[in-house]
Amino acid sequence: MNILGIETSCDETGAAVVRDGRSVLSNAIASSVRDHEAYGGVIPEIASRKQLEFINSVVKKALAEAGTGLDDIDAFAVTRHPGLLGSLLVGLSFTKALSFALNKPLIEVDHIQAHLYANFLKEPSSREPAPQLPAIGLIVSGGHTSLFKIERLSRFEHLGQTRDDAAGEAFDKVARIMDLGYPGGPIIDKLAKEAGDIKNLRFTPARLEGTFDFSFSGTKTAVLYHVQRHKQDLDKARVAGAFQKSVVDILVQKSIQACQTEQIRTLLIGGGVAANSGLRSELQNACRNNGIALHIPPLAYCMDNAAMIAGFAFHSPDLNPSPARGKRR
Repeated sequence: MNILGIETSCDETGAAVVRDGRSVLSNAIASSVRDHEAYGGVIPEIASRKQLEFINSVVKKALAEAGTGLDDIDAFAVTRHPGLLGSLLVGLSFTKALSFALNKPLIEVDHIQAHLYANFLKEPSSREPAPQLPAIGLIVSGGHTSLFKIERLSRFEHLGQTRDDAAGEAFDKVARIMDLGYPGGPIIDKLAKEAGDIKNLRFTPARLEGTFDFSFSGTKTAVLYHVQRHKQDLDKARVAGAFQKSVVDILVQKSIQACQTEQIRTLLIGGGVAANSGLRSELQNACRNNGIALHIPPLAYCMDNAAMIAGFAFHSPDLNPSPARGKRR
């Protein structure tokens, strides 16, 4: 079964063809990030206008790369929520039109759950097995930081979330405080590698004991006060390293704690901040030490993409099963 997925929840415009829920035949993306750089963040009006401009060509590119035409597509999938309203409407309207015109199923997908499903995607020639369920899922992105218990792909139980800033949002704000540019995550990650000794500089994260919730606002504010006090002798790399360590430490701690509390030995990571090298390294060490199987998507599938939308849609109860689909699963 070939599913064409479309993703327009924020500033990317994505289209992808995925076969049988796992094999990625194509994954095309057009980004408007350069149009937002001057503003230090995503401007919703600009994002949706760019998506109107890109969406037709991106879909054509995805079909061409997959070697398929619209007649070869068995169903269409699109991000339903969460996201920027104008951007979501672009994707929904375009995909609904395709579904109606071709009389093929339309599957609306939860963007956050799809990020965790990105761990199930593979290249067509790969024989890599799918992650084992149940699992704990950690979403870390610019708009969301949440923990889930995933018993099966149709059941996501919410365990905790950020009470203020998302992790990626905190990275962007700290980058803005230090005039580093946008997006802040990759810049801070790069600077943190040059930090050297940060033992005497610490931005203590909020623990929120007894919960799986997060809070990054206080950490961000502590960075602001430090920068204001050290304008003349500010070591930006050292600050970046200490800030990143604070965020990474609490993300790793809560994720391992959730696995231990729920007695689950599989951890799935998803979202743009999953591309952070410090987080990936610390999670690998912690999971190795605690006997937990860690799954982090390739970098291309950490960011917003349509392959995760198309793949996840294959498991939707709204998609009518067929004998062929049953055999391929």
